[in-house]
Amino acid sequence: MNHANNMSTSAIEAEWLEIQAAQQDPALFRPLYERYFETIFRFIYRRVADEALSSDICSKVFLKALQKINGYSFQGVPFSSWLYRLAGNEVAQYYRQQKKKRVVSIEDSHINSIIDTDEPANQEEELQRMIEALDQLKEKDLILIELRFFEERPFKEIAEIIGITESNAKMKTYRALNKLKKFMGHDE
Repeated sequence: MNHANNMSTSAIEAEWLEIQAAQQDPALFRPLYERYFETIFRFIYRRVADEALSSDICSKVFLKALQKINGYSFQGVPFSSWLYRLAGNEVAQYYRQQKKKRVVSIEDSHINSIIDTDEPANQEEELQRMIEALDQLKEKDLILIELRFFEERPFKEIAEIIGITESNAKMKTYRALNKLKKFMGHDE
């Protein structure tokens, strides 16, 4: 689904060379922008469900990335991890400033990746239950669920985005998943 999820070590290292080039010459930031604009836009859109607003926030994210690229250091994960962190901060700031309720957008495929349901007849009902359950999660738990199950990010990358260790990312994600299942009435 996302090429950034499955980046090889050599691709990540090649990308680091692109980042270093962009640190020397801002005009060389364009390939990074073009590679990640769509994924970051979708990430933001799922949180605000408004195309113009998503575009605006996404522009801010890439402007900040360009302004702060000299402070970026190689962490062994795709550059997108840093962009996701910037995007998450921008969305959180938007909600703080606007004092609006956050938005969660999910697709049917996400239900199956989170709960093992054999009854496709209940898909509509499950979707509604999941939306209500996601709404009950704390922001940090919601972000973990979104990154792992909606964005299909590896734990190493989630750890980098959130700023925690990889083992902590796994533990927190499974705790969040258990809370979600409990809110949905699927606790074992």
